[in-house]
Amino acid sequence: MPELGLADTMGILLRPEVRPRSSSAGLGWPDLYVSAQWEQPFQADFAPAPTHLMVLHLDGPVTVQRGRGGDTRSRAVPPGGLFLQPAGRELSVRLTGGLDTVHAYLTDRALREANGGRPVELTEELGATDPLTEQLIRAMNSTVRHWEPSARTYVDQLTDMFAAQLVRRHASHAETPAPSPSGLSERRLAAVRDLMHERLAEPLPIAELAAAASLSTSQFTRRFRASTGHSPHQYLLALRLERAARLLRTGSAPVAQIAVECGFSHQEHLTRVMRSRLGTTPAAMRREGRRQTPADGTGV
Repeated sequence: MPELGLADTMGILLRPEVRPRSSSAGLGWPDLYVSAQWEQPFQADFAPAPTHLMVLHLDGPVTVQRGRGGDTRSRAVPPGGLFLQPAGRELSVRLTGGLDTVHAYLTDRALREANGGRPVELTEELGATDPLTEQLIRAMNSTVRHWEPSARTYVDQLTDMFAAQLVRRHASHAETPAPSPSGLSERRLAAVRDLMHERLAEPLPIAELAAAASLSTSQFTRRFRASTGHSPHQYLLALRLERAARLLRTGSAPVAQIAVECGFSHQEHLTRVMRSRLGTTPAAMRREGRRQTPADGTGV
């Protein structure tokens, strides 16, 4: 599936007043495009775009005006404020001051999938507050700035959560709540686990895990969590850590080699995750394994 790119956005990022600092271009994300930038004052009209746009203001307050004529609205948007432009609609906007922003563009396909395949009509918003959406966009931006190929499953999870939150909080009419998901059958769960083990060293998109369970990505994520109590990303990360810990305790391969074989981008990545999740380091785990193994190597 081709990645979502700058050509799929509405053109704001091509303005001379906008200076991008980082973006997801080239990372292969199919349904999400994220860009962080400094925006100087401008006024412009933009043609409809195929993607839904959510802008997070990182500083401010800055007054933003949207619309034309009698349909003009204006608001001083504070830090953490959100600007939502649904796909398929023209935009007239005036930015009166400079500010840092993060733009998150989402495909309509991802939005529909989060709503069980049904179309979703989003509202045009100016200065809305939504702590979860803000947290998700900040996480997306951090993932771009500290990109690791092994984070592909995590990006897919963020995309699904972002789409689901837009449906829940930013649709123009109340959506029928989805029923509580049932878990995966033993057969489907086993197929997913087998794929995770087989592809542990590789970036593993959620779409491929969902295909192993014969489900859409949004259905799979909900049902996998119902079965395991964890998101696919959390579960996969735990498997990678488990294998790395076993190899460190019982083998003599270099830590850098073990990191790559277990799906981490490099030794520092493994060290960072192991310290945050297990409260230890690869070196300490290796020393622990050597202390538990007798000199004759019999382990008894």
